[in-house]
Amino acid sequence: MLGLDARTELVYRLVLEEPELRLDEIVARLGRSEDDVRRALDQLAELCLLDDGPHGAEQGPPVFRALDPATSLPFLLSRREAELARQQRGLEVARDAMSALTTDRGRRAGGGFDAVKRLEGLDAVRERLTELAELARTECLSLLPGGAQSPDTLEASWPLDRRALERGVRLRSIYQDSFRNDPPTLRYVNRLGSLGAENRTLPTLPLVMVVVDGEVALVPLDPDDGRAGALELRSKGAVAVARMLFEQLWVNATPLGSAPARDDNGLTPQEDELLSLLAKGHTDATAARRLGVSLRTVRRMNAELTARMQVRSRFQAGAEAARRGWV
Repeated sequence: MLGLDARTELVYRLVLEEPELRLDEIVARLGRSEDDVRRALDQLAELCLLDDGPHGAEQGPPVFRALDPATSLPFLLSRREAELARQQRGLEVARDAMSALTTDRGRRAGGGFDAVKRLEGLDAVRERLTELAELARTECLSLLPGGAQSPDTLEASWPLDRRALERGVRLRSIYQDSFRNDPPTLRYVNRLGSLGAENRTLPTLPLVMVVVDGEVALVPLDPDDGRAGALELRSKGAVAVARMLFEQLWVNATPLGSAPARDDNGLTPQEDELLSLLAKGHTDATAARRLGVSLRTVRRMNAELTARMQVRSRFQAGAEAARRGWV
């Protein structure tokens, strides 16, 4: 698996156990032809497992020593893993290409195709998102509610997003305003922005959603439980509706790097959304979850709004907000 056949491995083990052997000594120890041993030594050198010592007229024939296996073998293993990963991606691309050909043939023949595919569990969703990121040709639209993204998610997403941008895919994402409070996530999004990704924010988002190339959309099975899985939608009507939802939200979202604009009442989009949630009967706790912020943040925002309206109680604040036309 690491690129060593059985005969080359025997040579490697010998020079590892007995450093600085000459060619004739290796041939004698193994009882093999000189050409056979030379081929094995050449292969070991190509794999960076072998070093031949200095030689010259005054120093005699070269001697061979194995490089430290603690360094060289893990390198070989990593290289082999990378090769297998590339092959796996190639198989995934081939599988999707076959699926696309089958679907296209079915359409031309008047047959049907799966308009909805159910993805059970978070692992299945992540695997499918990885495949779609590799296959994207023109655009990828994302709604990403919640605040901070986990370090593992950011690390896994970076090479996929970078390669997509390098292929000329247009990446547009809408995050919640609350993500601005998480430095690692903010750094990641700014880093993508420097490569050409477009990012905006809104106080709340209705659900997680991804639309790729205007052909496929992923939406959650349960918007309140992201671990349940997702539905992969491929019917033109469903994907068109998903794309229309994204475009409507995009128009109203604030570009990253710009301070959220205050409305005619002096309210930020987040403050306006908080008042709307409270007017609908949400508690501080449920409003915090919808906004993707902490309970402490919601209570601080409430206190600031109450002070701005110069009232003392929540009831008075509600009445005054209604009088001013804020809700």
